[in-house]
Amino acid sequence: MDSQFRNIGIIGRVGNQFVIDSVKALKDILIERNLTVILEKEIAHILPNHGLQVSTRKLIGEICDLVIVVGGDGSMLGAARDLARHDVPVIGVNRGGLGFLTDISPNEIAKKIDEVLAGKFVVEKRFLLDVVIKRDGEPIGQGSAFNDVVVSSGEVARMIEFETYIEGQFVYSERSDGIIVSTPTGSTAYSLSGGGPIMHPKLDALALVPMFPHSLSSRPIVIDGNSEIKIVIVSSGEVSPIVSCDGHITLKTRPKDAIYIFKKPLKLTMLHPLDYSFYGVCRSKLNWGKKLVG
Repeated sequence: MDSQFRNIGIIGRVGNQFVIDSVKALKDILIERNLTVILEKEIAHILPNHGLQVSTRKLIGEICDLVIVVGGDGSMLGAARDLARHDVPVIGVNRGGLGFLTDISPNEIAKKIDEVLAGKFVVEKRFLLDVVIKRDGEPIGQGSAFNDVVVSSGEVARMIEFETYIEGQFVYSERSDGIIVSTPTGSTAYSLSGGGPIMHPKLDALALVPMFPHSLSSRPIVIDGNSEIKIVIVSSGEVSPIVSCDGHITLKTRPKDAIYIFKKPLKLTMLHPLDYSFYGVCRSKLNWGKKLVG
């Protein structure tokens, strides 16, 4: 089979037998089509005698033309943070829960992968966020996120006080459990649970969603995606506020620390099957009402 993709990486979530089953099936399909398969190091450990090339997560994007992520949305989030800088296209096989980011169902792996290899796919560019924490003007921590950056007390029912600035302009001072800064990709995740808006992935925008604010007038706002956001911790009581990226990377702060959040320069290239529809995914995953006939 002639394909623009010759070196194909596979990343899978370890500790899940369903993921392992799909990785094995995917590996066999790709080898049968005379393609070079590179396994990510962690998944390679649980596939004995595979005889294939192995790569670390950090390097797999450099040597592959395409990376297939087998797992749930969490697996895709981790892959996005590692692979965006390589500009390697990524597609997902859903072996998780909701599957907003992993489009291919396990029983359609052969069919959908063949379509992708034949050039039948939809290309989508999605941006990530960078976050830098500064103390007395000096960086003390950093991270990146595909879904969201969350500033919170880190404890249940404990408020913090902070100030929010957008493009250097003061927006408000707030007492709440924290704030969620969400990309369009993350608008169907934690942000949605917090009452934030659903944003189409093509939007160049960010949502700021307060978490249980003390003021009833505090509401989510949507801003330009190129905006730089600064959040200054004013008071935290006896807690140490934390900054989390996709619920994975956790950074501690203290009063007077400034948290800068801005768009990452490089975007993630996601591939979808031709029948992909964001609204269709929302209908399926969020149980939206179907079209009435008659």
